[in-house]
Amino acid sequence: MQKKKTSTRTVTRARAAKVAPGTGSRSAATRERILDAAEKLFAERGYHGVSIRDVTGAADVDVALVSYHFGSKQGLLEAVFLRRAADLNDERLALLDAVLASGGRRAPRLEDLIDAFTRPLLDRSTRGSPGWKSYFALIAEINNSPEFGGVLMTRFFDPVVQRFIEAIRRALPQCDDRDLYWAYHFLSGALTLTFAETGRIDKLSGGVCRSSDLASVHERLVPYCAAGFRALCVSGQARARARAKRGRA
Repeated sequence: MQKKKTSTRTVTRARAAKVAPGTGSRSAATRERILDAAEKLFAERGYHGVSIRDVTGAADVDVALVSYHFGSKQGLLEAVFLRRAADLNDERLALLDAVLASGGRRAPRLEDLIDAFTRPLLDRSTRGSPGWKSYFALIAEINNSPEFGGVLMTRFFDPVVQRFIEAIRRALPQCDDRDLYWAYHFLSGALTLTFAETGRIDKLSGGVCRSSDLASVHERLVPYCAAGFRALCVSGQARARARAKRGRA
């Protein structure tokens, strides 16, 4: 188990190193300025609504520096995506390890696993730098993009997601894998939409709910998703029993 934990973190950090050619303090500061500008613009306008010149103009740097640091516009997008993913994944894995360690050989509690997966987003969105708001909006866009979602989400988040799914299997040992993966898929969609804070629920509810009220969001998100996992698993078991009964008949 320790080997797998180390491997997941090492792969993520290695990818971060591959997209960071500038090592001097001035070069690193310039690179961060470009990433900050790109993150904000990509979140506001979408990847295709932003040009390299838009980014370098906002960062107040020469246009050639994007090629130097990132190689291409897509390389820039990947660097923006990875920069915060590494920290997010590290905290998720640390919380997951703590949940598993506290339970010893007992099956982990499903709500604790979902909390470990979602709480780092809450913490960063409420107490992190303003860039985290842009990052979560960008994740929501990427996660819903046929062009980039299957590539970037898979590359940067799936190793961590697979570790959580392994832990959820321990919490729900009778659950069919198809139901586990569908349940995670629904959790992912709810999570990215919620933390994008689009304001839609504010208008829909007439102000009763606010998308910026992330403490209330998290209080409800964990039990809602846990109930969804359990409900899918129960219905999956019922389907399996019905198929077995038909087979015997």
